[in-house]
Amino acid sequence: MGMEIENNNKMEDIKEEKDEEYSDKVVKKTLQDVLDSVSMSGSEFENYSEDYSMLVQVFSKHTHLNPDEAALLVASSRALSRVVSFIHIDHHDSLLSSIFGMSMWNYGVDVMDALIDLIKSLATTSSGIFLKKCLNLLVRNFTPPRSFLPLFSQPRGIAKKEQVHDRVHTTLKDIAELMPLSLLWLNGIVLESMPRLNFKNDTLYKIKVDLHLSEIYVENMLKLERGVLGRYLGKDVLSEVVSRLVDLDVEIEWDEILQYDPSKGIFDMEIEDIDEAADYDDDGEEFPKAGFGLQKLGADVFAERLDSLMVLTCEHIKSRADEGHLIEVFETLLLSFKDPILKTHKPKFAQFVMFYACSLDPEKCGVRFAVMLADSFVCGGESPTTRMTVVAYLASYLSRARFLPSSLVASMLKRLVDWCYEYICNVQDIEEKNIDPHVHRVFYSGCQAVMYVLCYRMWMMVDVPHLKSLILDMPLEPIFRNFMDPLKVCLPSIVAEFLRQAQAARLFTVSENFFFNDLLESDLSKTYGGIERLDTFFPFDPCLLKNCDR
Repeated sequence: MGMEIENNNKMEDIKEEKDEEYSDKVVKKTLQDVLDSVSMSGSEFENYSEDYSMLVQVFSKHTHLNPDEAALLVASSRALSRVVSFIHIDHHDSLLSSIFGMSMWNYGVDVMDALIDLIKSLATTSSGIFLKKCLNLLVRNFTPPRSFLPLFSQPRGIAKKEQVHDRVHTTLKDIAELMPLSLLWLNGIVLESMPRLNFKNDTLYKIKVDLHLSEIYVENMLKLERGVLGRYLGKDVLSEVVSRLVDLDVEIEWDEILQYDPSKGIFDMEIEDIDEAADYDDDGEEFPKAGFGLQKLGADVFAERLDSLMVLTCEHIKSRADEGHLIEVFETLLLSFKDPILKTHKPKFAQFVMFYACSLDPEKCGVRFAVMLADSFVCGGESPTTRMTVVAYLASYLSRARFLPSSLVASMLKRLVDWCYEYICNVQDIEEKNIDPHVHRVFYSGCQAVMYVLCYRMWMMVDVPHLKSLILDMPLEPIFRNFMDPLKVCLPSIVAEFLRQAQAARLFTVSENFFFNDLLESDLSKTYGGIERLDTFFPFDPCLLKNCDR
């Protein structure tokens, strides 16, 4: 299986050694001559053209190599890695195209290791001319050829995945140590190479494949971000992952999601009760337990893949927290929450990565998130729709995040109440007949947020004397009993529950006229919520993905 190369028509065949390895010294000299000859013209190049073509052919066969072909590729790669200084980006374009078109997924570990050595040699040449191409090749190997995906459910497929990914990430690290310039390019290459999702007119099979490849790529992005190179890659990697979560989130329609039992009220499904009683499906099978109150969602392909990505992201956040880097991660997540999560209309799942990060450090991250939401609402400066969205997040967060201390909930609640009271004072001269719920929708969203939080956290606070005093001192009656009539505008189910609890806690006197069963949604409520129906948006209600907090 020797590679026969003639020099001036007189060159002995390169014979195999007893140990079946080529003589590196001879092959190195031969390859050097072949590479040199390509830049020459005339008859001298004619003598080497066949040998150069043969060399290109060795690197051009990317699949189904027999043992002899694999051995030849190993030997050629090792030898070529020692003469990379003779490879010219213009003269040896066909050879370089073959090398940079290779996929490590197609080869055994011997070929992989030889190719890795060649790539490292090319990347670290003094000129650095091949560096970007080498980085592109390595990043491209984050994902396998599509034909490999069915193997990932088998032990050999899992083993192959580990073999390739371990080598790719180790090589990226080695190159960065030798060529710091690579860090300037790597971040951009990783982001630009992320699989783009476009599901228009795609078959279900292609959608599944694209989503699976996207998940594998994200897994590698996160591995890169939490590795040694993560500190140099900035915030873009994690931000892009969150954007991908949002991309998948918006593909899932609300009517495709398992809905609550219609016989239960909105306040009968407490997220905090999930640890106290198991949930069962219609066949008596127990649902997986989870801190987010996760339920079974079904086989929707987007939901399943989003579920997996949420798991990867939360595991990444936990890993970074364990390493003492949660604050850095939180800062990135906070930016990603402001854009794209907050700018996405009623997302269903992506926002829970923020909730999870806050739960890992309630005193810092948990408080900061609450303050940011409150500031965005009460300080103004944002559009009415944004402020309504923000206060919906705040109300849901304060209600559902049991890791937050009651004192924080009370202080945030006071900020909302004070803002609502000031609003009422500023519009006292408006005639009742001119009240338009849509015009005052920000006010009504604030009132509904106050009621929603009290429905969930009232009893926790009234059991603490100083917090009870704080609540009793809040101007709740002036807010809810005035010409703006928020009790007739806000969502009836929330109003009814609030009034029941308020009367029981003796927050203020409630007229019997306010208690009526089977409350119907009024036109006023629909008007204030707008076509976006932000009055029905409770972003941290129990997440229904199956595994993302397993």
